Amino acid sequence: MTDAPLTDFIAGLPKAELHVHHVGSASPRIVAELAARHPGTVPADPEALRAFFEFRDFAHFIEVYLAVVDLVRTPEDVRLLTYEVAREMAVGQHLRYAELTCTPYTSIRPDRDDIGMPIEAYTEAIEDARLAAERDFGLVLRWIYDIPGESGIPAADATLAYALDHGPSALVGFGLGGPEIGVPRSQFQPHFDAARAAGLHSVPHAGETTGPETVWEALRLLGAERIGHGTSAAADPSLLRHLADEGITLEVCPSSNVATRAVASLSEHPLGVFVEAGVSVTINSDDPPMFGTTLNAEYAIAADLLALSSDGVAELARAAVRSSFAPPDVKSRVLGEIDDYVSDQA
Repeated sequence: MTDAPLTDFIAGLPKAELHVHHVGSASPRIVAELAARHPGTVPADPEALRAFFEFRDFAHFIEVYLAVVDLVRTPEDVRLLTYEVAREMAVGQHLRYAELTCTPYTSIRPDRDDIGMPIEAYTEAIEDARLAAERDFGLVLRWIYDIPGESGIPAADATLAYALDHGPSALVGFGLGGPEIGVPRSQFQPHFDAARAAGLHSVPHAGETTGPETVWEALRLLGAERIGHGTSAAADPSLLRHLADEGITLEVCPSSNVATRAVASLSEHPLGVFVEAGVSVTINSDDPPMFGTTLNAEYAIAADLLALSSDGVAELARAAVRSSFAPPDVKSRVLGEIDDYVSDQA
């Protein structure tokens, strides 16, 4: 495992994160508060929550994830979740910038009458929390709206409308999450075409639980600029060459891939294959409390897998900033913070 000095270095390193989910970032503390507000299937006791977050496979993960999603029912819930997630990112992980993937469809819930809220209220809640987080913690947040693939075309239509008709100024990307098996990428091509035409960046998940062909589809049909996970790309040398040549970044989430059984173990994770092939990678936590991890822990795992020194770890942090959709002044500032930190630690 990573030695203590490098772990300490990682803890203080200014960082950016590009693949992290809004609801999936709710810590046991936050989930317990939401579960107390809305008693039901999700336990409010932190010990019981740990057992609740033990996943049998990817399908079970989706089932548990959606149970937590159902706890976010009011604008007050959204505001609490967003602000407290930002607090833990900034204070606990030393994040200076994050692109938080939101799935507004699962909070608006146009398919249900008993829960849900207007998109206007959802947008106001995340924006209120974003501005407060930047003021209170110095954390710059930007949004990616993603389609929950398991909900099909109605969810895609709605998510596109949320993005184009009600999207806040901090919205930078358009994504696609959820199961890949049985959810062909081609059906969402018109939605991604429209989102890209409106200036949003394309950042779908692909190749997490399916083969390299899903990554190719994300590139060819959805115009992907970054790929969420992309784990199976390691099996296709031509795909690796394409990713490297085109500068397409893979958003790598090691612990997530093991927890959902996309990868058998950390020792078998293809992160090293990606780096050896010259593919741009960033390190991310995905749904950190659900997977029993943190961004700091993921950096430590990456350092072990790649045999990195502190300089190598700092370069991973720089890669995340450079691959982000942050405004130029924010990129420059965070890169400067990284450089200053490295100099101070020398």
